[in-house]
Amino acid sequence: MTETADHPDAYPPSAEFAAAANVDAGIYERAAQDREAFWAEQADRLHWHERWNQVLDWTDAPVAKWFVGGRLNVAYNCVDRHVLDGRGDKVALHWEGEPGDSRTITYSDLLAEVSRAANYLTELGLTAGDRVAIYMPMIPETIVAMLACARLGLPHSLVFAGFSPTALRQRIDDAEARLVITVDGQWRRGTPAPLKEAVDEALLAKGDVPSSVEHVLVVRRVGTEVEWTEGRDLWWHETVAQADPVHEAQAFDAEHPLFILYTSGTTGKPKGILHTSGGYLTQTSYTHRVVFDHKPETDVYWCTADVGWVTGHSYIVYGPLANGATQVLYEGTPNFPDEHRHWQIIEKYGVTIYYTAPTLVRTFMKWGRQIPDAHDLSSIRVLGSVGEPINPEAWRWYRDVIGSGTAPIVDTWWQTETGAIMISPLPGITATKPGAAMTPVPGVSAAVVDEEGKTVRRGETEANGYLVLDQPWPSMLRGIWGDMERYRATYWDRFADQGWYFAGDGAKLDVNGDLWVLGRVDDVMNVSGHRISTAEVESALVGHSGVAEAAVVGASDETTGQGIVAFVILTAEATDTGAAMVDELKAEVAREISPIARPREIHVVPELPKTRSGKIMRRLLRDVAEGRELGDTSTLVDPQVFESIRAGRAD
Repeated sequence: MTETADHPDAYPPSAEFAAAANVDAGIYERAAQDREAFWAEQADRLHWHERWNQVLDWTDAPVAKWFVGGRLNVAYNCVDRHVLDGRGDKVALHWEGEPGDSRTITYSDLLAEVSRAANYLTELGLTAGDRVAIYMPMIPETIVAMLACARLGLPHSLVFAGFSPTALRQRIDDAEARLVITVDGQWRRGTPAPLKEAVDEALLAKGDVPSSVEHVLVVRRVGTEVEWTEGRDLWWHETVAQADPVHEAQAFDAEHPLFILYTSGTTGKPKGILHTSGGYLTQTSYTHRVVFDHKPETDVYWCTADVGWVTGHSYIVYGPLANGATQVLYEGTPNFPDEHRHWQIIEKYGVTIYYTAPTLVRTFMKWGRQIPDAHDLSSIRVLGSVGEPINPEAWRWYRDVIGSGTAPIVDTWWQTETGAIMISPLPGITATKPGAAMTPVPGVSAAVVDEEGKTVRRGETEANGYLVLDQPWPSMLRGIWGDMERYRATYWDRFADQGWYFAGDGAKLDVNGDLWVLGRVDDVMNVSGHRISTAEVESALVGHSGVAEAAVVGASDETTGQGIVAFVILTAEATDTGAAMVDELKAEVAREISPIARPREIHVVPELPKTRSGKIMRRLLRDVAEGRELGDTSTLVDPQVFESIRAGRAD
């Protein structure tokens, strides 16, 4: 462990790493002196068909316009320009299928595939502005579909392939998608799991209420039989694969919508987060370059996220490809056929940058260091963490075991809404602390404030507060699809007087002024890096005929960060069958939302703790779930309710 006078228990970069890093410490000052000039410099790393005439227009706050008047094509920036610059033979994707099949796709290959898809989507009659839903696993065609949409100005809505038909239909309807792109099925631990079937079910989910979908385009992945609707369903290999591999990209306005990505909200109805083109691509490209110290000539980069989440959008597709990266894309789970899979992939491709979630790091710890120790991981030079705060113990294990005790760790804080990394160490500059997000990246401004919005100052002790973003940033969301009032209310009302974005996370400043993110302060839980609202899970539970009322909390969990703990009151007619009832309710939640949302614990209780106004005191339920002494119970109608809840848990 390295210790310095200023930062006890800190890990500075090696002199060798710092000397070769993409940026030096002067970048912070340059960005602070003139933020707009700094962001203009980052935007100039992209190809613009027409350059902008204004960096930022904030007159319609809280809706920003970045690079006003500029025109570009996102897919051209991610593919065409690398081929035109003579790098067509460079590998874009090393794809590893779960069963062991693999494909190597160069930038020239990718350009041909994206062009074919763009030509076929045009043939289907789709025009700029039409929405496309993509419900696909981690296969190259998913990235091709995203880039084809971006090329044509068709905002895509990726739906994580683990979501239920109900969740898929909700997202299709909200975006009014004209096309769904999916697969026959996906490999999961050696077994083909159906996906086309879920699409069929989703499109019939509302009985006689037709969906906006005109066609379903299906990639053959697992080769299973699928139901077929003539005139609506189309095979990718019979259509896209036969299309012309040449397509000329057209430029779109910098503020043209790029994608809608749905994220959990406290009301239970997912929010369609809208991201646009120029600012988003600028910040994802910039942060991928400086946060990971990415060097396109020599690095092999692997982000283990799913493309269905924002991390996959920003740090598998748009950021890395805009930077001409060579990256690994893996279809399957980390323990199929056994727990060596990730380390074998790192050895096979010589991965140099590895970006994953704390949940997975803790899982690796549980499996034991003998597994990674059996492999040569010496190619790794930078490690990244994303999705939730990483605990110091896991941080140190990650660095020592996976990073050979030398690779710097970039612990990144950002959200679906921010679009790109906002707070993170820079590997060639920062003396990192285990578990700390450290400081905003150059060009980004954040603060920790109290209830009244007064800035929390570092002092002799740590200072806790709310994390806010006090200046607009290029990759910021431009609204909630179809609901701008909800956008303002959700993100801007809390500190409306100051004009700040409230992230929904608590944070603290330590005595050195370094920033630590403490996690959610609202009713959204973070399970293995996936945001799930308490309202969504409660709604699924109450949907069961035997449940009268439900309250859900996120309780700290050693492996997943937070585990879902539910307390339910049964209806008078229902019979409490004990473990059978609990299993049935868990299955109901998994079916309604996703297996990720399956509660860790469900407790049948006679009543729930409520205030006199009828509000369920989830804070106190969290105390119960985590085995703590109860906080203040004075506002409850019946403080004795906890005795019966405790008795229920003890059974």
